[in-house]
Amino acid sequence: MGFVLHIMNIGELLDRTAISLRVSATDKRKALAVIAEIAARNFSLDAGDVLEALLERETAGSTGVGHGVAVPHARLDGLGRMRGIFVRLENPIEVGSVDAQPVVLVFALFAPKNAGAEHLRALAKVSRLLRQTAIREHLRTARSADALHALLVQEAAARPSAA
Repeated sequence: MGFVLHIMNIGELLDRTAISLRVSATDKRKALAVIAEIAARNFSLDAGDVLEALLERETAGSTGVGHGVAVPHARLDGLGRMRGIFVRLENPIEVGSVDAQPVVLVFALFAPKNAGAEHLRALAKVSRLLRQTAIREHLRTARSADALHALLVQEAAARPSAA
């Protein structure tokens, strides 16, 4: 039962190698395809399977959460634990966000197929973090993957979740 109560920190979710700061994509599908490629490389998965899972989730409703942020997510076979990918797009794209704003910052979350509530807790934690104006501004201007990773880990640690 103890591990169920463990709230994952961003550093456990997001490796520096899973951060890309200059992603060129002209639409949502292309952005998700880039994320799928990064997931395939970093997590030893099939990019086609990852893209299919992300697109399937998007059919249930856009994962654009507002303020230029999207949090696409999927459950995947072959994944041992929750994992994340962060991309910053070179140009904003329309994804059907709740506030109709185009997206520049994308934090994708992937859970094992059989993941329970920790999947939802990780989504909530990432969403809470990215709702903060100052954090979004820093993510838009970070010059390196290392700087961005440090910012996310530090901010998430400084604001423990209420869960």
